[in-house]
Amino acid sequence: MNWNQLISTTRLGQEELSKTDNKRNRTQFQRDYDRIIFSSPFRRMQNKTQVFPLPGSVFVHNRLTHSLEVASVGRSLGNMFVDKAEIEKMDVENPLFQEIGSVVSAACLAHDMGNPPFGHSGEDAIAQFFKKSTEPRLKNELNEAQWRDFAQFDGNANAFRLLSHQFNGRRAGGFALTYTTLASIVKYPYESLLTEKPKFGFFQSEKEIFESIAFELGLSQIKQNPAKYIRHPLVFLVEAADDICYQLMDLEDAHKLKIHTFEQTSSMLMGFFDPQTEQKQIRRMKETLNLVADPNEQIAYLRASVIGKLVKQCVDVFWERQEDILSGSYQKALIDQVPSGLLGAIQEIKKTSIRDIYNSRSVIEIEISGYQIIGTLLEVFIEAMLNPKEEFSKKLLQLIPDQYGGNHATTYEKVQAIVDFVSGMTDLYALDLYRKIKGINIPGV
Repeated sequence: MNWNQLISTTRLGQEELSKTDNKRNRTQFQRDYDRIIFSSPFRRMQNKTQVFPLPGSVFVHNRLTHSLEVASVGRSLGNMFVDKAEIEKMDVENPLFQEIGSVVSAACLAHDMGNPPFGHSGEDAIAQFFKKSTEPRLKNELNEAQWRDFAQFDGNANAFRLLSHQFNGRRAGGFALTYTTLASIVKYPYESLLTEKPKFGFFQSEKEIFESIAFELGLSQIKQNPAKYIRHPLVFLVEAADDICYQLMDLEDAHKLKIHTFEQTSSMLMGFFDPQTEQKQIRRMKETLNLVADPNEQIAYLRASVIGKLVKQCVDVFWERQEDILSGSYQKALIDQVPSGLLGAIQEIKKTSIRDIYNSRSVIEIEISGYQIIGTLLEVFIEAMLNPKEEFSKKLLQLIPDQYGGNHATTYEKVQAIVDFVSGMTDLYALDLYRKIKGINIPGV
């Protein structure tokens, strides 16, 4: 793979239009960013759980705020890599190479758009529904690859579908994003049939789309398994931005919610700085902290300092392993290859987060609710879609937005329309619809 081919302005669904028309106020990749941020699916993420239940008295991160922060960090990663390439006089002929920061930022903005409601458990709730379903048509009328799309449901593949699929009444190409931005969100560039893990990059319905993008950008196929592709290199920067943010922002939220004390949180953040080799920086940081009285602002300052350090280190890893990344021989997360001192601090946060955050009562309660709500919605709407002539089915189908309608000829398409509908819901809409279907809290009753 090479940078001259990997960065392209070809747009999905608009391939015949000019690929190099950048004579406008916004570059093509900035247009990608704008199309995403002004879209309804992006706005809906403000009411989708990231980790903690959505706001009570304390405002914590949701999917939207998380994505905005990841996009900010991703832009820094991309721009810093381009700056490094200029300093090192890297030989790249493609003028679009300068736009890598914009590409990574747009991809980061979109990376979680396929995630269903109710946090990280939402994906598993959908997968478990299909694994446990007794509906014979789901097994009998789906081939193995189609069945795995649902039984191993993955938010990454769903994001690619959301961005690229032509939903009813929409234009060809979905969001009509550039090939490069679309390729940069596909962490697992292979179909569900090729893995036992619930991680894959595209559904059967979008397989041909991804293969066309891969061919245009020159994404290499793995020699041992030609059906699998090597990641677009910018995926590593998108992944690094996500890794940096969710580790540190979950920690900051835990401090605001008083799950962790100020002393615990500040100690973990200061663990990223070596008291022997970074004495001057630590002294400057302490001087700044002395100017700020608000504990939340002090934690925010420390968190920002850590993000800056991790961004630099991840770019260094990306630069040093660039050749291996382009050849496909490097597959690890950039953040896992930072110097041992930083890695130790990251592992300490991971261990503490698993114990105190991801297994906290409030998080578990929202996950349990998600399983029940998502399972029920899938059950009743799939039943209605497969048996549309029944009276109750007719009423349920009237609740489905037109964009998920159309002529669904196969069971796979019908089920996928319902998965699109449910996975796109906000937490509150899913809860409200669940209550109405169950006859709970009906207005006027």
